[in-house]
Amino acid sequence: MKTTTIALIAHNQKKTDLLNWAKTHREELVKHELIGTSNTSKLLNDMLELNVKPFGHGPSGGDILLAAKMLQHEVQKVIFFIDAETPHGHEHDIQTLIRTAVINNIPIALNRATADLVILETQEG
Repeated sequence: MKTTTIALIAHNQKKTDLLNWAKTHREELVKHELIGTSNTSKLLNDMLELNVKPFGHGPSGGDILLAAKMLQHEVQKVIFFIDAETPHGHEHDIQTLIRTAVINNIPIALNRATADLVILETQEG
């Protein structure tokens, strides 16, 4: 039974990194409900045949939609491969998303090292 919902998102410059990470952890990921921003979910579905349900485009309010899903207890973990070197026009939305995860004690991985820890905890938990 799938009880954990994991959000998978990545900035454009990090989508390949997320794809490679998801390929490594595909066996574990398929055991969970997966959601993602529109472009990331399409990439993961097309390349890895994962059933990632899209919920919106990040720069067009997708980050805020994800924050709302966290507040409604619909998401238990977030894997967000961020590009910290490139300015983003929706930086305030990104910060809201991160702040929402922190305040609500939702594990949020912002790079591969923490994503590995979050998925390892998922396997053990």
